[in-house]
Amino acid sequence: MTRSPLTLYLAAPRGFCAGVDRAIKIVEMALEKWGAPVYVRHEIVHNKFVVDGLREKGAVFVEELDEAPTDRPVIFSAHGVPKSVPAEAQRREMIYVDATCPLVSKVHIEAERHAQNGLQIVMIGHRGHPETIGTMGQLPEGEVLLVETVEDVSALEVRDAERLAFVTQTTLSVDDTAGIVAALKTRFPAIVGPHKEDICYATTNRQEAVKAIAPKVDALLVVGAPNSSNSKRLVEVAAKAGCGYAQLVQRATDIDWRALDGIGSVGITAGASAPESLVKEVIDAFSERYDVTVETVETATENVEFKVPRVLRVPA
Repeated sequence: MTRSPLTLYLAAPRGFCAGVDRAIKIVEMALEKWGAPVYVRHEIVHNKFVVDGLREKGAVFVEELDEAPTDRPVIFSAHGVPKSVPAEAQRREMIYVDATCPLVSKVHIEAERHAQNGLQIVMIGHRGHPETIGTMGQLPEGEVLLVETVEDVSALEVRDAERLAFVTQTTLSVDDTAGIVAALKTRFPAIVGPHKEDICYATTNRQEAVKAIAPKVDALLVVGAPNSSNSKRLVEVAAKAGCGYAQLVQRATDIDWRALDGIGSVGITAGASAPESLVKEVIDAFSERYDVTVETVETATENVEFKVPRVLRVPA
């Protein structure tokens, strides 16, 4: 049987960012240094495939610190944690390693600096997301107000309209966030923003690559986890950029082949916590069904690398 021709447009950059690379390396190096088990508070990154792989090596994932014993090392996830978490680890005299992405830590430092200057903080982010919880938890209750939408801005009740600053979650949609920032500046002209945008370079780059591909394909698949904020934003960006069918898949077995019936071109990208092996798995699945041509669409080059904490670079 003759297979239909299909062009796959592969987004570049895609997949792992420097913060995710570093977080995974931290768990692996901790296991090498201290042996198994090493405890990890919350998923180290939002990807089941990655988490399961680390679990097989001896990592134990828990949701709260009190689920981890005091005699084993504990690692805090790349999304960051409220200040109360390392404080509790110190109180319990635990060995802990903070795998918070340095770009998330930058937002934490910003928020603290603004608070020291007497400003109340408005955070643009998703309620309940670990990064939002971690950032809001850097300051006392009531010092950080959360907004998720433009509508939320009009309902904000602030302490002093002249003494405000805003920060954002690092994995948001660039375009959606711009609208919320504009609404904040309209309502609170004196509000202070970050020196450099809080949305991280990797999130921005992956969204730009999707925008370049979306108008020219019949469908676009984002390889990523359903609890990954940056992956879900890529699906939304593709739809807004003119792609008629955009879908999040954890791996090749999730592809809805019936929805792709009759197509001639598909875009493929991956969220910042999805490994390249899963992208290859998706490409291989298409190659089994179609006569595939692969084209890479590169919109940026990434060469960022973050160092792991000193405690892991010093021999045991």
